[in-house]
Amino acid sequence: MNKKMWRMVAGVFALAMMAVWATPARAQEGPKEKPPMYSYVGNWNIPRAQWGDMEKNTAADVTVLAKALADGTIVGYGDDTSLVHQPEGATHDQWWSAMSMAGVVNVLGQFYKNGGATAPVLASATKHWDNIFVSRYYNWRPGPHKGAFTRVASYKLKADAPADAIDTLSKNLFVPFLEKLLGSGTILEYEIDTEAVHTESIQMFWIVFIAPNAEALDKYNAAFLDVQKANPLGGPAFTSMVNFTAHRDELALTNATYK
Repeated sequence: MNKKMWRMVAGVFALAMMAVWATPARAQEGPKEKPPMYSYVGNWNIPRAQWGDMEKNTAADVTVLAKALADGTIVGYGDDTSLVHQPEGATHDQWWSAMSMAGVVNVLGQFYKNGGATAPVLASATKHWDNIFVSRYYNWRPGPHKGAFTRVASYKLKADAPADAIDTLSKNLFVPFLEKLLGSGTILEYEIDTEAVHTESIQMFWIVFIAPNAEALDKYNAAFLDVQKANPLGGPAFTSMVNFTAHRDELALTNATYK
């Protein structure tokens, strides 16, 4: 993150935190957390020569996922192709979300039973790893969304951050901002994730949103700048809780379907 953007993020988040501290307890309630939504993400680093085979394999998996969506086992599914590649990072992923851990795991079990988990193109991966996330702050627009874009921002709380730091930031900053963009159609989905099965530091959290097209990415950035202009005050609140050296961004081309 460059210094200009860092100052922008720090200023907006710090302003939100100062507002939280200055507001009476009843007014601080903000958006309420929702029932937990679990998401499985399978990540692969596929050699470029096999990208076409990966696309075919992902399309074949839709039969299982569409059935699970129709019968209520899951609430959404999709796949991502990375647009900003890293030497050790994923080139492709596939994911689905459910309102229970059982829903996530039962769909995964179907792929193990039907051989989908051992497809030849997956065996060609130079690296593979899985994550299971949980979110209590999320929302989406129903329907299939093809050729969309996913932005993921990962953050790590400092060891001395308040125990309710993610809840406080979500209720007073992230969710109001993202809900406004969802309502305007600038984004199609958002979620604030932590890991349900920890393979990373317990201090990690992720902010994810899906934009319908490339132009919407610019609209998101403009909306963020507008927030900064409307609220020019800054302060150390957010930066006192987050270790920015661990911050990373991802951008991917996405196909997603939500119930």
